[in-house]
Amino acid sequence: MPHTCRVELDVWLLYVAAATGLSLVPGPTGLLALTHGAIHGPARTVATIAGGSLGFALIIAASLFGIGALVVASPELLTTLKWVGGAYLVWLGIGVWRSPAMSAAQGPEARVVTTLSLARAGFLAAVTNPKGLLFFVAFLPQFVVPENSLLTQFLVLASTFIVIEILVEAAIALAASRVQPFLARFGKRVNRLLGLLFMAIGILLPLR
Repeated sequence: MPHTCRVELDVWLLYVAAATGLSLVPGPTGLLALTHGAIHGPARTVATIAGGSLGFALIIAASLFGIGALVVASPELLTTLKWVGGAYLVWLGIGVWRSPAMSAAQGPEARVVTTLSLARAGFLAAVTNPKGLLFFVAFLPQFVVPENSLLTQFLVLASTFIVIEILVEAAIALAASRVQPFLARFGKRVNRLLGLLFMAIGILLPLR
């Protein structure tokens, strides 16, 4: 069987189109890339994107080993994950709300944000969103050909999604960095707006 160790090309191309569209839909990791890109610049936001990518990799691995099916079958566990994820996003929003404006953030008295903290924020934004786990459980199997190697297909589809997500978030961070002159003037208001968005997502997530 010559096709047992690869993903069908037509299926993969369809998956690329679907994954790209989904990555462009605003979510916690994309909003975080926008915020960090504007405040810290695209170079430092690489750490945020890397942390989020690691989180996505763990979520995909979890869905691959059937943890996602367990979550779907357990409403109590799903509810717990929703509230944990929502609480983290609210906490993240409060932090963004309280952060100084762009001009102040670049001053000598600004709070130092380490690369590790940026990566941790991206990682937590990815893994604390239970919809990510449910999404991969429902989404990935639609593009799997049962006759071919399932492990190979999952690895290809997972790595494809992560690469697409990295490119999309990098583009978001780069675009955000170009509005720094605006943020230097209205940065505090922008921080409050982004903080409200994070808090709104965190509140609405457990309620849906």
